[in-house]
Order: sequence, then C-alpha cells, then structure tokens
Amino acid sequence: MALTPTKFIWMDGKLVPWKKANIHVLTHTLHYGLGVFEGIRCYKTAKGPAVFRLVDHIRRLENSAKLVGMRLPYSVDKLVRATKETIKTNRIEECYIRPIAYYGYGVMGLDPKGSKVNVAIAVWPWGTYLGEAGLERGIRAKISPWRRIHPSILPPQAKVVANYANSILAKVDALRSGYDEAILLNIDGNVAEGPGENVFIVKDGKLATPPISSGALAGITRDSIIKIARDEGIAFEERDITREDLYAADETFFTGTAAEVTPIREVDGKPIGKGKRGPITERLQRIFFNAVRGREPKYESWLDYVR
Repeated sequence: MALTPTKFIWMDGKLVPWKKANIHVLTHTLHYGLGVFEGIRCYKTAKGPAVFRLVDHIRRLENSAKLVGMRLPYSVDKLVRATKETIKTNRIEECYIRPIAYYGYGVMGLDPKGSKVNVAIAVWPWGTYLGEAGLERGIRAKISPWRRIHPSILPPQAKVVANYANSILAKVDALRSGYDEAILLNIDGNVAEGPGENVFIVKDGKLATPPISSGALAGITRDSIIKIARDEGIAFEERDITREDLYAADETFFTGTAAEVTPIREVDGKPIGKGKRGPITERLQRIFFNAVRGREPKYESWLDYVR
C-alpha cells in the first residue's frame, strides 16, 4: 500500500522533515535484519486524536528489544511522549504509527556490538489494511505453503524485522494465488497466525484462537478482543486449531493493528459458515470500533489522548 507522506518523522529526539529522514546504506539492520518495531493506530474521537493502547505497544517494543539483546536508548515514557509529539506536530487526527529501533551505521559483520541503537517514529494516514469492503464482506485467505517460524529459530514474540521475511513470503504467495491474505501453520501443522494478524474461529457459539505456544504473536488487538468477548459473555478458549477446524468453523476472522477486526469468508476456496461475516464477528467488531473511537466508556482506559 502506497505511503501518504506527513511532514515530520521523530528520529533520536529530533523531528526531521519526512524527505530528510534518511539512514546510511551501511546501516547494520538493513544488512542483517536485527531491528524491532511496532504497529500502532491513532483514531479520531470526540475528545480529539487518541492512540489505542499506546503504553502496551511501547512496552512490547521494549520487550522485543530485550528478547534479542538490544538495549533501547529511551524509556517507555519518553517514547510515549515522542509518539504524541509526532502526531501533534503533524496535525493529524487518524494515523498509523510505526516506531522502529535499529542498529545504525558504524560496524559491519554479524555482531552488532559497537553499533549505536537508533529509534524513529513515523506517522501517516493509512486505511484498513485488508480493505474497507473486507470489514463487512470478509476476505479470502489461503493456507500458506510457508510455515510460521519456530521459537527455536527466531523468537515469534519479538516483532523483529527479520521475522517478517517469513510473513512477506506467505503474503506474496497468497496474492499471486488470487487471495487477499495467507494463514500460516506451525511446524506441527496447527494454525499459528496470518502474516501480520492473529486468527480467531467461532464454532457452535464458542470463540477460539491459537495459544501463544503455537507461534502466534501475543497481539494487542487479540488481547482486546478476548477481553471484549469475556465481557460479553461469549464462551472463549485458547486451543490448537487445525486446518480442518478452520474449514468447519461457523465464523473466522483476523485481528491486528493494521487489519483491526476483519472477517474471513473463505479459506482455500471453501466458504466459512455462510460465506459472509458472522453475527459474533460483527458484534465483536462493532464493540471494538466503538471502543477505539471513544464511544465505549468501559474501555476508555485503552485510549491515550493526544492533547
């Protein structure tokens, strides 16, 4: 999806004009992939722009860095304030937010020791990742021939730049095969997640999603949907989900910062349920969108207002 530039990007404590936010071609992370990032959204509300679960996202960024031995040069509080500053300076009411920490210019070779850790925060307007129509009609997905990375290979719970080569291969394969998105199985053959989304199914009124041990990222939107479902009295369980479980589900949907809550109407050419968004998906989706836009007092604590 094409980028719509804003005016400034925060880079190591300074707001830099978008076109001048550059790095050296010999930046360590560009060559070896050891960087960490987050995907966050800011929504327009009656009280002004509000970032959804901002502190939780920045804490996950910090945790990702720790998992790969990277030390962030800024505190969670500093990065939270920098994110708000970037949004305010760009005078934008709704946006996608991309904080990234990376090893910069200075050393080469696999050992990043001696390379400075740089941090940048960019914001830009970005619509629904899998398309506005997909939110209502649902999207078509396929089981990817690529398997989700195993914890003994790379840490799935860290949003590491290198991990997303796995996601890119799955995504591109799905698109070239005529589908909207992929679903990755783990090495045991169970459902893990999408290339950038968690997966949920509904069967006989019960909601289920793969456990974190499957290789699924501990998604913040995932966590939010689980909390909403429990508050609504919807039966829920974390369990292994097979390919056959997907095919036989009454409803299936993706969750994620980019995808938000997107129904899946078809997997591998097989319609899910009635081949359209199901009632539980629609219910959770409605509450979620009300929450992120400040229309659900119960979830007001999830919003960090940009004032």
